[in-house]
Amino acid sequence: MEQLEVNGKNYQILRLLGKGKGGYSYLAKDGCQTVVVKQIHHEPCDYYQFGDKMQAELHDYDRLHTIGIAMPRLLDADVSNERLVKEYIDGKTVYEMVLDDTLPADCIDQVKKMCAVLYPANTNIDYFPTNFILREEDHKLYYVDYECNDYMDEWNFENWGVKYWSRTPEFLEYAENHQNESSKIPIDKTE
Repeated sequence: MEQLEVNGKNYQILRLLGKGKGGYSYLAKDGCQTVVVKQIHHEPCDYYQFGDKMQAELHDYDRLHTIGIAMPRLLDADVSNERLVKEYIDGKTVYEMVLDDTLPADCIDQVKKMCAVLYPANTNIDYFPTNFILREEDHKLYYVDYECNDYMDEWNFENWGVKYWSRTPEFLEYAENHQNESSKIPIDKTE
């Protein structure tokens, strides 16, 4: 089984959770607890421009933490290896629930409550449904990515995100185009 090291501590990789614009997220164990280890990647993204991804993650975490968004705690950051260790939030993603047509109506209410504090803080998050998990134990919605940007109407929840929070044509097209993605993802950031 593969491992990732973060600041001298080894994490046993259990499985891939997902790949985003900025990195690969893995479910991992450190011997005591289950966590998420995110490995930053530098693969091209034709619709988004990045600067220093690691510094952006750390800055965005601080920004969202200050605003008060429900998200996993940042447990460790290894800047030289571009790896983050985050609290693991157990539950299904909004994407999975939309796909299964099981999304509870209060999830929309919960994301709108997030918007109510984000917009006055001149901030948007990435409202794509893979970035949200409904925690099973207390039915609370968490934003599990740290990405955020200055507010723009075009990218707010009502104008962009909501298109993917139900079985809309946009959602179904995305699901069709991504149903056969490989789960064999490299761990080494240089691959």
